[in-house]
Amino acid sequence: GWYHLFYQYNPEGAVWGNIVWGHAVSRDLIHWRHLPIAMTGDQWYDINGVWTGSATFLSDGQLIMLYTGSTNESVQVQNLAYPADPSDPLLLEWVKYEGNLVLVPPPGIDDKDFRDPTTAWSTSEGKWRITIGSKVNKTGISLVYDTLDFKTYELLDGALHGVPGTGMWECVDLYPV
Repeated sequence: GWYHLFYQYNPEGAVWGNIVWGHAVSRDLIHWRHLPIAMTGDQWYDINGVWTGSATFLSDGQLIMLYTGSTNESVQVQNLAYPADPSDPLLLEWVKYEGNLVLVPPPGIDDKDFRDPTTAWSTSEGKWRITIGSKVNKTGISLVYDTLDFKTYELLDGALHGVPGTGMWECVDLYPV
């Protein structure tokens, strides 16, 4: 099989802006082959960047990607994408869900402080759960959502965790230990 690495990248140089998803694959995690850009900001909901996201393998083996887009008004929103050809081991082409955007900042969260969806994990109730990094004033928080289909979401009560004085939480992830 292949290991896939997707990364934020500006193809025009090491400067801020024009963020797309680069893509590389490896069979051994030592030797990497760079592939064509996986996703670019070409829709109103990601025109200002295709930012951090994550992949989840569903129980039926289907692969989905959630990613943060920045809209034409610089609002951070969450979007969904699928491989165009799931049988392609290199996953060269991605299709954005026609119903994007799937999540917007909830009340009380600034439009520019809602990003970096985690890889989803399944709950004992048969739902999928994700977290998204954010902040309220200078308190970094992690918002938690449940979903059945990755198209509609329920915000769970309260933040998963909050730490005063830490500012925006970036790229929150949870791992079983």
